[in-house]
Amino acid sequence: MSSPPCVMFGQVVIGPPGSGKTTYCLGMQEFLTKLGRKVVVVNLDPANDGLPYQCSVDIAELVTLDDVMDGLKLGPNGGLIYCMEYLEANFDWLEKKLEQFKGCYFLFDCPGQVELYTHQNSVKNIFAQLTKWNFRLTAVHLVDSHYCADPAKFISVLCTSLSTMLHVELPHVNVLSKMDLMEQFGKLAFNLDYYTEVLDLSYLLEHLASDPFFKKFKRLNEKLVELIEDYSLVSFVPLNVQDKESMVQVMKVVDKANGYCFGDLEGRSMEAMMSAAVGADFHFASTLAVQDKYLESNTKTVEEEVMDL
Repeated sequence: MSSPPCVMFGQVVIGPPGSGKTTYCLGMQEFLTKLGRKVVVVNLDPANDGLPYQCSVDIAELVTLDDVMDGLKLGPNGGLIYCMEYLEANFDWLEKKLEQFKGCYFLFDCPGQVELYTHQNSVKNIFAQLTKWNFRLTAVHLVDSHYCADPAKFISVLCTSLSTMLHVELPHVNVLSKMDLMEQFGKLAFNLDYYTEVLDLSYLLEHLASDPFFKKFKRLNEKLVELIEDYSLVSFVPLNVQDKESMVQVMKVVDKANGYCFGDLEGRSMEAMMSAAVGADFHFASTLAVQDKYLESNTKTVEEEVMDL
């Protein structure tokens, strides 16, 4: 009787350029290694040179962005799309590289080009092929937390996050990265949980209506907000990579999303499994703790904030 196929768990780390994907992979690799997991980091970004983490599989051995741009006279965006299509055409290379790390936990550091995750199919097909190879993956979508300080940018982030969730077709966790730098970009109009739980967005519309530039796009913004709220899929987990408690919270959400917490690769208590199973591990308390740590307290009620507008 043949043995059952080995199930491997991991994260595909995606997001726009500069959102902290490589730093996240480094921090999560160190964090999970200390917990006893055998962590393998796979670099799928052909533009990523000078990797700070210990990389077990590097796409640079197959193709690099510089070679593509020089050889085919493409720009950086076209070059990245070509590199992903080239990787898609060479699945055998990727499979051979990955099969030597069975039983490990994987972190896939992905390119930072937004259209790869919103409407171009190569990365989606790569993720689908990994799933066929018995990988149980969670898409960890990193977004700069400072976008919360600008209502227009935050609505754009919500649209991008929703589009990515629908296109990638994996269990999905949206993360607000660089929480420790958030206050440097302006004071938030509302408490942090308003942004992490994506509460009533009509209040953001009122903020936009007070700006002469966005006033003429009022109906467009209303329809975008209506679309986001109709799907009701987007929420965020705050993260500071240097904060252990913050990393634990993200790890719990990711492990629940890909099913790692229900496996037998680590000792787990029945209470932890039941908490994940019934969804009892709410984020509200942790979000309040993050707000107290990194943001100035906001004692005003929602009605008072609206009156200020």
